[in-house]
Amino acid sequence: MHTQPTASHFINGAYVEDTSGTPIKVIYPATGAVIATVHAATPDVIEQAITSARAAQVAWAAMTGTERGRILRRAADIMRERNHDLSILETYDTGKPYQETSVADATSGADALEYFGGIAASLTGEHIQLGEDWVYTRREPLGLCVGIGAWNYPTQIACWKGAPALACGNAIIFKPSETTPLCALKVAEILHEAGLPAGLYNVVQGMGEVGASLVSDPRVDKVSLTGSVPTGRKVYAAAASGIKAVTMELGGKSPIIVFEDADIENAVSGAILGNFYSSGQVCSNGTRVFVHADIKEAFLKRLAERLDGAVIGDPMDPETSFGPMVSKRQLDIALGYIEKGKAEGARLVYGGKAIDGDGFYMQPTVFADVTDDMIIAREEIFGPVMSVLDFTDEDDVMARANDTEFGLAAGVFTRDLARAHRVAANFQAGTCYINTYNDAPVEAPFGGMKNSGVGRENSKAAIEHYSQIKSVYVRMGDMEAPF
Repeated sequence: MHTQPTASHFINGAYVEDTSGTPIKVIYPATGAVIATVHAATPDVIEQAITSARAAQVAWAAMTGTERGRILRRAADIMRERNHDLSILETYDTGKPYQETSVADATSGADALEYFGGIAASLTGEHIQLGEDWVYTRREPLGLCVGIGAWNYPTQIACWKGAPALACGNAIIFKPSETTPLCALKVAEILHEAGLPAGLYNVVQGMGEVGASLVSDPRVDKVSLTGSVPTGRKVYAAAASGIKAVTMELGGKSPIIVFEDADIENAVSGAILGNFYSSGQVCSNGTRVFVHADIKEAFLKRLAERLDGAVIGDPMDPETSFGPMVSKRQLDIALGYIEKGKAEGARLVYGGKAIDGDGFYMQPTVFADVTDDMIIAREEIFGPVMSVLDFTDEDDVMARANDTEFGLAAGVFTRDLARAHRVAANFQAGTCYINTYNDAPVEAPFGGMKNSGVGRENSKAAIEHYSQIKSVYVRMGDMEAPF
């Protein structure tokens, strides 16, 4: 692997190794082979990351937004030039097929660097006239941000958090998931090559305790986590005790509603993308598919035909369209939910088994006749397991779709314009789709309602979460006082 990083951490502009940290094996999900070992950050490594970041941030904040943006845009160009190598590394890290990583991962990361690089110069305050007095506002960086990544999109998340943080004049320390530690190191390397001053984008490896020590450090001003709801609760609580700014991108059990007038081919495409892309390991997946009773059997028949066309195999083969799960643990979790679904009386209509041989492969799986109270319809599985539920009435299905602790995403398929927008307006979810699913352009805000998170990533909305506003009151005349 010629693209592999050369050490565990990237701190102050260079690769750093400290082998006294706990070893973390990097396992290629397609074969189960150990392809690398990184070492968790020791207290000394964490200290280096924090002190170098805080020292570098002062000069970075003093640069113009134009100068900061130019570096981010240059990094985006380098990332696109190296898309092939970065996609191979992403596939080694996650097991996702190259067919997918080559168009969805480093490319999305580059989009984020380009977008925030492009708006960095436009981050201004405002002037407020008050008679002859006036107030002006300044948009200032928060200081030192910590990003904690998930294992499903290691390159993309490293950029989705890094780009707005850097555009606003902050420094960032990124801790990837211990399951997928390699890709963020290449992001740091590319940013540095593009001219980012040393210390502004540091990467440290480790499990929960490394994340906890970063989140609880008083020198950290902001925490952004992508992860599960239980992890989110812990990180949010720890950040709250230090009164730190927080963004949380958590899980979901998102609904897709397919009305009787929907284009069935498009609805099946949406259900496939919303359940089986990345082998189902996407936080916004639409895993509760409500299909109108009139078209349910036609939908299931077409879905099965299309799933027969999935090419399951070596993720490095460009023909492969469905890869392994990220880890043995995640495979076992998903298989466990399949047993629960069967036990509760859901009808298994497709898949349902692990695939023999090397690696962590399982079949794309579909349950029909699922009811709202079944575990497979309540809990986030984070694997390729789709639940199909019946409905006949719009008001009824809206209430059922919203009856969940989560609120990350939701989709509707219908040819009725008024109904499409009415349903979207009534969804209790931060990211909604009409006649499509799981599109995530960096220009649009992304984030959840309810337990699915707080704050938004991407778009201009992210700027609010990586900067703060200072008001300056200017009195033009004499000051009065009561005595």
